[in-house]
Formats: sequence, structure tokens, C-alpha cells
Amino acid sequence: MKLTLILSAILVGWLSQNPAFAAETPDKKSHSHADHAPQTSHQEGEEVHDDEAHHENETDHTHTDEEHRNDEKDHDDHEGEHGHGGEHGEEQSTRIDDVMAAQVEIKTASASSQLLRQSIVAYGRLTTDAGQISHVRARYSGLIKSVKHTIGDAIKKGDLLAEVESNESLKVYPIQAPISGTVIQRHANTGEMTQDQVLFSIANFDTLWAEFRIYPSQQSVVKAGQSAHIDVDEREFSGQIQHIIPALDKPYQLARVKLDNRSSGLTPGLLVEGQIIVGEFRVDLAVEKAAIQTLNEQPGVFVKNASEYGFAPLRLGRADDRYVEVLSGLNPGQSYVSKNSYLIKADIEKSEAEHEH
Repeated sequence: MKLTLILSAILVGWLSQNPAFAAETPDKKSHSHADHAPQTSHQEGEEVHDDEAHHENETDHTHTDEEHRNDEKDHDDHEGEHGHGGEHGEEQSTRIDDVMAAQVEIKTASASSQLLRQSIVAYGRLTTDAGQISHVRARYSGLIKSVKHTIGDAIKKGDLLAEVESNESLKVYPIQAPISGTVIQRHANTGEMTQDQVLFSIANFDTLWAEFRIYPSQQSVVKAGQSAHIDVDEREFSGQIQHIIPALDKPYQLARVKLDNRSSGLTPGLLVEGQIIVGEFRVDLAVEKAAIQTLNEQPGVFVKNASEYGFAPLRLGRADDRYVEVLSGLNPGQSYVSKNSYLIKADIEKSEAEHEH
């Protein structure tokens, strides 16, 4: 018992001198708790971080959806500006209000029955008949006593041109104009002697003839009596083929069309181009040739419905210089763009190009 008390006293004294050893057990517990606390905080931090990241992802996703909706709205607004309906490539149309259409001179016409004319093109020049030029001589040799007209004067048949004194009878006799026309040559002066020379040349160009060369490949369809539309000196004339004559030593025939030149001032020798009508036929439905456009390798016209212009593909038939027959794709009386239809095509193609981007 005594020994036990002694050992206990020694142990208490030793522990009092080593406080670190005495606090070992509580410190371990405290350290264990401290270690656990930071780990928990770290895990909580990771969870918070994950929540924030998840929230950011949701925000990004929400932002992306919003951008997508804005893009779709911009796209819809873009379509609304150009007025193109339907999905891309399905509906080829555009909207143009009447004011804008009038400003760019977009014109419309109604599809209807037309008389088509088949024609061939021929070339030639203007000429005169032999009776349209007169060369005036003196009936007798003698002295020219007076000259009344000169080059360029317009005269009528019977007008006095000059006076000549006969060498034989010494009488003065008149030289009169045999035709009406214009003096184009003068070889007479007062005091000169007349022999057999031409004193005056008079031409009448009130009527001219267009002579067209008709080659063998055209001769089977060109006939007398056919109508011809003639372009000469940037002017247009119409007439009929009066007759067809062979050309000497030439591989063609001459188709002659008479032209009224009383107020036109044309002169012989001018080059001419003619469209000779060789056939006519009526079709049930036709549109103007200038209205035809091609979209996606299909010919057609733009049909007007209020302010909407839509492309109508057509199946086409025969044609002349102005009209083309419509076999299907359009109804009689339907309104279509007849002038400046290329502007509508350009607007549609521009919009399609923007959609592709």
C-alpha cells in the first residue's frame, strides 16, 4: 500500500513535468475532428462548385436557346421583308406593292388567244422603176436661149425646163418636164449648143421598191402577195410582195415590195431588212415572248395575284417573233407579267442566295 502511494506520487510528478504527453489523448481527438472538418468543407466546396457550374451550364444553355430563338426571329423577319413564303426552294414568289411595281415599270397582260405569224428574214436594198427617172434631151439641135430650173428643184409634169432655138427653122421651142419629180442632173446652160446630150435628169422617188434576195432554201415558201415588214434607216414600213423575178447570173430571186415614199425622204441604194410573213395560225392561248423567264431550268411566267408574284412553269408550243403558244400551266384571262419580268426573277434568286448563307 505504501509502495503504491509512492508510485502514484512519482507518476503525478512526472506527468506534471510533461503536459504535452498528458494532453495526447484529447489532442488526437481534436486533431481528428479538425482533419475531418476541412475535408467536409472541401467536399461542400466541390458540391457548391458543381452547383455553380451546373447553374452556369444551365445559364449557357438558356442563353443558347434564346440566341436560337432570336436567330429564328431574325430569319422570319428577313423572310417577311422579302415576302417569300414557304420553305426554301418550295415556293418561288415575291411581294411587290403596286407603287414599287409602277416605279420599275412592271407591266401585266392577260393570257389569251393569238394569231401567230411565221416569217423569214431577207435582206436587200431600195431601188426605183425605170419609169421613175427621165433623161431629157432637145428635139432639135440649136442654141439654148434660156434655162428655167437647176439641180434640186421640184417640178411637175409639163413645167418649162429650157428654151432652144432650132438651127433649121430658127424658131424657139420649149423643153418641158415629161414627169413630176426632182431635177437630179443638169447639163444645159444659156448660150450653149444642143447636140444629142442629156440636158436634164428628173427622178420621182414618191415610190420606191425594196428588192429582197430570196435564196433557194427560202424560195419554196416565199410567194407574191405575202406581207412584209421592212426596216430601213431606223424606220419601219409595211407592204406586200408585188412580184418575184429572177436575178440575172445570180443564185437568188428578187422579191419586190412597193413602198410609199412621199413623206419619208428615202433614197435608192439604202440597205433594207425585211420579215416576210410566210404563214399564219391561231392558237387558243399565248403569252408575250418577252415575258418568259427560266427558273430551275423550267420556262414560265410570273403570275400576279394582288401584290404577290408567283412563278408558273409552262409547257410551250409554237412561237413567232412576239408570242409563244401555251400548252399547259396557265388559264385564259390569267394575269401575268409581260414587261420587266426579269426584275422579279432577280429578286427571287437574290433571296434564295441569302437563304443559302
